[in-house]
Amino acid sequence: QLRLEQSGGGLVQPGGSLRLSCEAFGTPFDVDPMRWYRQAPGREREFVAEEHSSGKTRYGDSVSGRFTVSRQPHNRLFLQMDNLTPEDTGVYFCTVSAIWGQGAQVTVSS
Repeated sequence: QLRLEQSGGGLVQPGGSLRLSCEAFGTPFDVDPMRWYRQAPGREREFVAEEHSSGKTRYGDSVSGRFTVSRQPHNRLFLQMDNLTPEDTGVYFCTVSAIWGQGAQVTVSS
């Protein structure tokens, strides 16, 4: 059974950087695509980024140019977040095929 395990997150000052990790377990095959979403308090879940096993990537408008998604074998997904702002605060989730990771809190505050 497919499951996702996340790591990373934490507290950072505005302008700082954080890195999130996600790994899919339970399948010998590449899972596609692997995605990041986030949810801020009182707001709907928002698409952040995705990467296919082919290397194709896509970003949400609010993070494009500041966040970088990357992927390594086997089914490991990363999100490098640079130039963070308080508006990036929220819980970040990794997802594949309607399976969700446990989430990671990211807080950007001075």
